[in-house]
Amino acid sequence: MELYFLRHGLAGSRSRWAGPDSERPLTDEGKARMEREAATIEALGLSLDVIVTSPLVRAYQTAEIVARKIGLLDRLVTDERLAHGFGVCELGEVLDDHPGAVAVMLVGHEPDFSLTVGELIGGGTVAFKKGALGRVDAGDASLGDAVLTWLLPPSVLTG
Repeated sequence: MELYFLRHGLAGSRSRWAGPDSERPLTDEGKARMEREAATIEALGLSLDVIVTSPLVRAYQTAEIVARKIGLLDRLVTDERLAHGFGVCELGEVLDDHPGAVAVMLVGHEPDFSLTVGELIGGGTVAFKKGALGRVDAGDASLGDAVLTWLLPPSVLTG
């Protein structure tokens, strides 16, 4: 099983955003960078079965840009469990909802992704910058033998 963890792109500052944090969008620069990242992700030729995203606006916008670029808008799913508080338990539940999926992209937030990937691989510090994409390989949905295969910072993805 291939698990791709994509942290949302650049969003506006929390301190400058007047609305609810869940509605804080990507900035114009964040959208432009994510378009470039989506082109790189397309070039990687990932054979994704589903893209599961947090419902928070900035994550959904990130997922939508990628899904549109790689032709998977019909496989874009919003899941509340990817909002803040996502962890290994929630990951297992999400995977249970997509039986047969062998390549899943998850779009979400920090510190959840770093903590989740760290736990999956048996410990260690992992840091997902905004727009970073990581791949974790596991033998199956039990996730017992997960390995961090790669972690690409946004600077590599945007070219």
